[in-house]
Amino acid sequence: MLVRYFAAAADAAGCEEELLPPQSTVGQLKALLVERYGDAMARVLASGSFLVDGVVSRDDAQALGSRVDVLPPFAGG
Repeated sequence: MLVRYFAAAADAAGCEEELLPPQSTVGQLKALLVERYGDAMARVLASGSFLVDGVVSRDDAQALGSRVDVLPPFAGG
């Protein structure tokens, strides 16, 4: 699965995108990312979200497709 990272998520991962083994749900992907990238990624994911098939999700049970975007929290202006 293609995982793309933005802003603080890219900083935590050390890259803007990568191919990872397929994961079934947002929760499984979160666990994999924290295992791979540790506390920095855990902080991003604590208040960030995922873009799954063009729809923002924070639901750990959300099924995943072939591409997911990891979005850090955004401040409004």
